[in-house]
Amino acid sequence: MSDVPTPTQTPQRSSANGRVGAAAGKQTQPPNAADAEMLARAQAGDHVAFAQLYALHKRRIYSLCLRMVGNVAEAEDLTQEAFLQLHRKIATFRGDSAFSTWLHRLAINVVLMQLRKKGLSLISLDEAMEPNPEEGPSRSFGAPDLQLTGTIDRLVLEHAIADLPAGYRLIFILHDVEGFEHNEIASMLDCSIGNSKSQLHKARLKLRDALRNQNRQEARP
Repeated sequence: MSDVPTPTQTPQRSSANGRVGAAAGKQTQPPNAADAEMLARAQAGDHVAFAQLYALHKRRIYSLCLRMVGNVAEAEDLTQEAFLQLHRKIATFRGDSAFSTWLHRLAINVVLMQLRKKGLSLISLDEAMEPNPEEGPSRSFGAPDLQLTGTIDRLVLEHAIADLPAGYRLIFILHDVEGFEHNEIASMLDCSIGNSKSQLHKARLKLRDALRNQNRQEARP
């Protein structure tokens, strides 16, 4: 296989209305016969079909990588690595989940491996998955967070998302930005649906606190 081309498109910017922006790009309809045929041909080694899969999914994988690492060049490298992993493993896909969910799981593993290599002082995904008995649910997990709706400067919101610990940021991006449901996230991350909802709740609380602090700073004379 020739080198996977580097994505050139930039991800959709986020907004604060409902889910944060990019969920509109998510394909919610079941795959049609043409998509299924394309996947089958790619699994059989058809490079043209694989290139078509790449063109179909590269934007969202790049968006995920960029939001997780915050660096364009690094996100491009991770996107390429994710699709190289896909090329090696595509024949093992058995359709137990949606293909996009399975592909995102590959990309997430690539991103988390990179974060661990960098040794950043961030909450790891494993730590973020641990339930905290001291933090009881103050409201329904997974419900819209009205504190995060309304008009919020997009740049401020982007910075607040980027400052979330890695585990929280990942689930927030998958749910509120990419538009995946909790059952899909649970499949990607090998966690329970309850844990996915819990971590999204914690991520939103941290975001809300960060935005409040930013507003206080801006209000100072």
